[in-house]
Amino acid sequence: MFGLTEKEWKDKNGLNTAKEIYQQPELWLETIKIIEQNKNEIEGFLKRLSRNKNTKVIFTGAGTSAYVGEIIVPYLNSKYDCSFEAIATTDIVSNPSFYLKRESPTIIVSFARSGNSPESVATYKLAEKLVEDISHIFVTCNPEGELAKIAEGNENILLLLMPERSNDKGFAMTSSFTNMLLGSLLTFDINSIDEIKDIVTRISKLGTNIINNAYRNIQELVKLGYDRVVYLGSGSLSGLARESALKLLELTRGKVVSNYESILGFRHGPKSIVNDKTLVFAYISEDEYTRRYDLDLVKEVYGESGEHKLVTISQSYHEELEKHSDYHWFLNNEKKGLGDEVYSAVAYVLYAQIFALMMSEKLGIEPDNPSPSGTVNRVVKGVTIYDYKIKRSE
Repeated sequence: MFGLTEKEWKDKNGLNTAKEIYQQPELWLETIKIIEQNKNEIEGFLKRLSRNKNTKVIFTGAGTSAYVGEIIVPYLNSKYDCSFEAIATTDIVSNPSFYLKRESPTIIVSFARSGNSPESVATYKLAEKLVEDISHIFVTCNPEGELAKIAEGNENILLLLMPERSNDKGFAMTSSFTNMLLGSLLTFDINSIDEIKDIVTRISKLGTNIINNAYRNIQELVKLGYDRVVYLGSGSLSGLARESALKLLELTRGKVVSNYESILGFRHGPKSIVNDKTLVFAYISEDEYTRRYDLDLVKEVYGESGEHKLVTISQSYHEELEKHSDYHWFLNNEKKGLGDEVYSAVAYVLYAQIFALMMSEKLGIEPDNPSPSGTVNRVVKGVTIYDYKIKRSE
């Protein structure tokens, strides 16, 4: 896997993470089957949206789980009449009254690898306490987790368990992230699942090509020894940029400075990070209008003096991107499209995950346990949940 044997990864304490990145294209096909098997239940549950157009849908989680929502929400808001928001559990728990309104019908979609995060459980309890018309969708990878237990026999909760192997053993969320992302997309696109199934099957094949072949291009970047990395994207790809930056930060224990920003936002201060040791990754939109802004920034960054490098990532080949970037990576050689870019994000993140894994290994950090001191943990520790007293205004 990725140029090393299983024994070599095991000796470096990185076997779990390497396996969990490598297995993803295969697991995506399992996730399709899971959603298909739950199709009737999903359709019945989502009738709550059609019955009341004022229903608010909140996607929530902490860290990587929160970023799943940030990727999905722009796509759903462009497609449906309901209000979709991405709000982290960490924000809801600390300020419930900002987000949970008694008279506002709400569906909370909770993403959780383990289902045991204190903030995830607290968000459920707060919503039950504060909102009159409340329903939940739990998307989790752990059938033994607290959220899965809460869902048992509860009619206002739809439980979607992702493939068993997506419950990562490694520190960083990899398989769990892409399968929860894909599973939730398919859930809200349940009426188009037959068409989308074909697209995801093709994306799975393209993902297999990345893990088996394209990783060599990533190795070349790692050899450059750059110590600053920026991920950029617009719309749904902005959330993907955030997750990509976090993977690198986690797996290199902060030894590599990683940042993220929207394409247009990059000029407004964050661009200061660029020096001669900076790699800039730009996820390029497939929307013709949005891509104009993406391309303007790509030309700007590429044309500036210095030793920084620019990598552009897109669904298909674009001559202008090839011309104005140091590396142009694309998924698809076929004329047949891959649907909305939000589905391509499931495969795009493989580049970021593999890069983070290889940087971790290069720096002598153990990918499966990059923080042996316990500064950060696989499941968050040290959180005290306080009782929330309802205010009269609520």
